[in-house]
Amino acid sequence: MPFLLFYITHPDEQTARSIAEFLVKRRLVACANIFPVTSAYWWQQNIVHEGEWVSVLKTQPALEQHVEEAVRAQHPYEAPCILRFEVRANAEYEQWIVDETVSDTA
Repeated sequence: MPFLLFYITHPDEQTARSIAEFLVKRRLVACANIFPVTSAYWWQQNIVHEGEWVSVLKTQPALEQHVEEAVRAQHPYEAPCILRFEVRANAEYEQWIVDETVSDTA
């Protein structure tokens, strides 16, 4: 059973942790991994090199829209990077994601 993996960039560790904590507490995601990265990107006609933080979130497909709405409501970026991928894992892990999230909000 496929699940969704969200990849979201954040300006700092505190923002990444705050949004991840919000989503986990509300059982919109089963798990969040947070780590630092260095990004290079175009912004307002300049190439920017900057430290950011990434969160990788796991949830069931029925919660996709709820997760995106919750992230957008809290994210400070004007154009946040909110990527999602449909992925598969071992059966036990996929079941754990279903068990730890609440799809009745969908």
